[in-house]
This record gives sequence, structure tokens and C-alpha cells, in this order.
Amino acid sequence: MRNWIMVGIALLTAAISSCSEDTSTVGYSLTSVADRFTTETDTFDITTRSIPSGAVLSRNAYSYLGRIKDPETGTYIKCDYSTQFSLLESESATLFKSSDIIASRDENNLPIVDSCNVHILINTFQGDSLTAMKLALMELTKPMKNSDVIYTDFDPEAAGIVRTDNGAVRSDKVYTTSDLTLSDSMRNVYRTGKYFAYVKVPLNKEYIDKDGNKYNNYGTYIMRKFYESPALFRNFNTFSHSVCPGFYIKSTDGQGNIIEVAFTQLNMYYRYKSDDATYNATCSLNSTDEVLKATHISYDQAGIDKLVATDTCTYLKTPAGIYTEVTLPIDDIKKGHENDTITSAKVTFTRMRSRSNTSEVILEEPTRLLLIELDSLRSFFEVNGTPDNITSYLATYNSAQKTYSFNNLAYLINNMYSHKGKSENWNKAVLIPVEVETSTTTSSTASSGIANEMNVNSVRLVGGANNKHAPIRMSVIYNVNK
Repeated sequence: MRNWIMVGIALLTAAISSCSEDTSTVGYSLTSVADRFTTETDTFDITTRSIPSGAVLSRNAYSYLGRIKDPETGTYIKCDYSTQFSLLESESATLFKSSDIIASRDENNLPIVDSCNVHILINTFQGDSLTAMKLALMELTKPMKNSDVIYTDFDPEAAGIVRTDNGAVRSDKVYTTSDLTLSDSMRNVYRTGKYFAYVKVPLNKEYIDKDGNKYNNYGTYIMRKFYESPALFRNFNTFSHSVCPGFYIKSTDGQGNIIEVAFTQLNMYYRYKSDDATYNATCSLNSTDEVLKATHISYDQAGIDKLVATDTCTYLKTPAGIYTEVTLPIDDIKKGHENDTITSAKVTFTRMRSRSNTSEVILEEPTRLLLIELDSLRSFFEVNGTPDNITSYLATYNSAQKTYSFNNLAYLINNMYSHKGKSENWNKAVLIPVEVETSTTTSSTASSGIANEMNVNSVRLVGGANNKHAPIRMSVIYNVNK
């Protein structure tokens, strides 16, 4: 027993003697890392100016068609669009019924489509729904590739890819967004949003393909190609290159309305026999998100340049018009804080009233803004970028405060500072109106795609070289290392 007691005393003595007598770190051991810093705040003035956007990438969930007068510039904005039609391999074998049971036949006993048309389905519109507009639907000579980087200044006619010879598809149509031939009850159904209103464009004239073959309409051409060469219908690539390159739909007359096209549909109606009875059938092809849809926008650059020259405010103007360039005082923000941590950097941009009541009523402010480093502007859209809160950020319009706020640009400041001097635009960002596509999971909703805003929107912001209002300020909070 005595031996065990002596062993215990020896171990206790060793433990006590091995403890450090240095108590200098006792306080930090009981304190979080954050408590070793002091907090400082500061504000910095930001300079802004309007810059012309030029053409923007024509990649959007919607297409646009029509012509409308911009009350701020007094000039016209015109939208036309090109579209193709998707074709899934899984459905290619069943587009049409078997040729031997088609009821309608020509003089050579070959199957024909009874009628064919294109539906332009309307998501929404701007302007007067009763304004008479006119369009021309024309056949493309070759498809646009999905890999093509197409901007809104791309004109298919000038590029020579619109077919103009005799026998080509060409259909002119006068329309109004609100179809007065429909009953009130039917128009109310469309207004609920459960169904799309549409513009119906007939394609029932004689069609002559590039090889000189004649058909009673364009739909019969598609049907005959299907029976002759089913392999061409296996997927979108072979179909668009060898059968149907798509259409160019151009606004040719009228002004005061632009429609936002949800999708375009090619419909072919025919009849078939079964069990001594005749039935109606429809084959429809749609311009889905998987195929290229390109909007061509025409506008007067001189009118845009007049607004850009204004230095008592800045503008944001779409669909292809004006951005606001933002110069951040990065050197001032980092001066004396090179080794400190920026925990918050907030800036708010304030909406001003339009210069006229007409503009105030007609032109809506953009809902979402993208703030992105100027040098990354083109590449961001071309690679289908999404905001990363490092070089690009999103803000939503606050209708109560009439502001757009970016709540923490700390990473942007640090990123710009790390690239100082590598570009003349190293400390510049740009505000861009955008449309945001979202994806929803069971736990969250996130942006899945960003596209340039294509609606006719405009807003004036406080700022400019001769800003008459309170300056635009960025408030910064630092954690200063003791």
C-alpha cells in the first residue's frame, strides 16, 4: 500500500512541475478571435456616368416582335426575331401517322397536309393591345447554330440567310395583340394566364423546296420529307440542317406595340383513316429553350447618345441602350487598411423621376440589376454566367424606397485591389438591367440563368459628373487587426 501511495505522490509532483507558469495567453484562450479586432467605419463617394450598351447578347427565354416609340428619345425601337423548332429523338418516329392511312391525297395519290400555320404565342406585351401591326414570316436558308454567339445587331436579311426566291415561305399578317375576333369569355381565359393568346400566321400557299419540288403547302413538304427520309428527323441537328432551318419573323408595319413571345409553334393538320372512320390529327413543332431564338433590335443610336451625354444623372435603358458605369475608390478604401478585413461594403443607387409624365407612365424601371466588373461584361453573358458575389452581384428594385441596394461588395473591392493596374478598367463596374431565371429545390431558390433585359424599360439614377443631389456613397466596415 505504501508503494502505491509513493507512486501517486510522484506522478502528482511531475504533473504540477510540468505546467507552464506563463499566463500571458490566458485572456486570449478565453476570448474569441473576433474580439482581438476593433471595428471601424467609413464612407466613400462613388462616381458614375452613362455609357452606351451597344448590341447585347441575343440569348433569352423570350423573343420580341413589334415597334414602339421611346418617349425619352423620340425615336423608334423595332424588334424582329429568328426561331428554329426542336425535335426530340424519342418522338421523331411518331410525328405523323403511317403514310398508307393518310386520308387527304393529291392528284398523284400522295399524302398531303390539309392546312399549316404558325402560332406566335404571346407571354405579355408593351403598348396598345388594339394597335394594328403587320409582320412578315420568311424562311431561313440555313440554321443558326446553338454555339453561335449572336448579338441583337445581327440581321438575317443583311447576312443573306433569308430565302427570297419564288416558292419560298413568305406570309404577311396584320394582327393586334388583343384578338377582337374572339369572344369576351375567350379573351378572359387568356387573361388568366392559364393559356397563351397567339397570332396565327397561315402557311397554305404553294411551296417549292430548294430542289424545285412543289407542294400544296409547307406542311405537306414536312410530311413528305418525313416519309422519304425518316433519318433526317432523328434529332434537331439533322432536322434543322436538312429539312427546316427555321423562320425569320419581321415587323413590317405599325407602331405602338411590342409582344414578348413565349414560343413559336409550327402546326400541321391532316386526316387519317382507321376502322372505316376518318379522324383529325395535328403535328406540332415548338421553339423550346433548347433551340436558338435570336431577337434583332433596331434603334436610333443618335437618340441614345443624347441621353448618354447628360451629366446630371445616369440612365439604365433597355433593350439595347444605356448602362451606368460605376467607378469605385478602391485605393481610398484600402488606404491604411491593407492588412485589415472588410466585413461590409454597401452602396445604394436611387431612382429619379422621369423627365416627362409620358415617360413615367410608359417606361417601367428594371426589376433586377446586375453589378459586374466592366472587363467581364461580355464574357459573363457568353458563358451563361451566374452572379458569384465576387465579381458580379444582383439587386432587386425596392419600390417603396425607390432604390437598388448592393449590401456587401467586400469581395469585389478585394478582387479589384488584387488586380490593380492590370487593366485601365480595374476599378470600374457596370450596372445592367437583367432578367433572372430561377430554379427551385425543396430547400431553396437560386438563380439558374441571367439574360439581358429585352423589354423596353428605362430609369434615371442619381449620379453623373454634375450630380445635383447627395453624392452616391459606399459605407464600409472594417475589422482592424490590433
